[in-house]
Amino acid sequence: MRYLTDEELELASRFLFLSMAMVVIRQDISNVQNGAFKIKEPYMSLLGKMASEASFERRELKGKMREKNMQIVQLNKNDSFSSFLFICQGREEKRNYFNPAIRKKVEAIVQELMWKAQQPYQQADAGAKT
Repeated sequence: MRYLTDEELELASRFLFLSMAMVVIRQDISNVQNGAFKIKEPYMSLLGKMASEASFERRELKGKMREKNMQIVQLNKNDSFSSFLFICQGREEKRNYFNPAIRKKVEAIVQELMWKAQQPYQQADAGAKT
């Protein structure tokens, strides 16, 4: 049974998966820094901008969640599924996610952040070519 509205569920889900994407980005930054990349700066710059975009959005989402008195608690995690409890103004809803589905959602957010981080470059490149 659903206890959260679509808007509340969307807000909490975005916060949850964006937080996971931020962990992936931090790991990627560490891998680039410690990896055998010949030229690290372009990757570090892109990942830094992605982290900045994610941090800004997450801060906004956290503020909205605070206004609605919302929390997310991880309940269980095994090889196949992860369970989370979404709490909003005293109402609770347990959600189970298939781990490969979580990976796809996080991957989509990482791609979205990459696209956002590249926007100034694409606009500058378009202006330079004309």
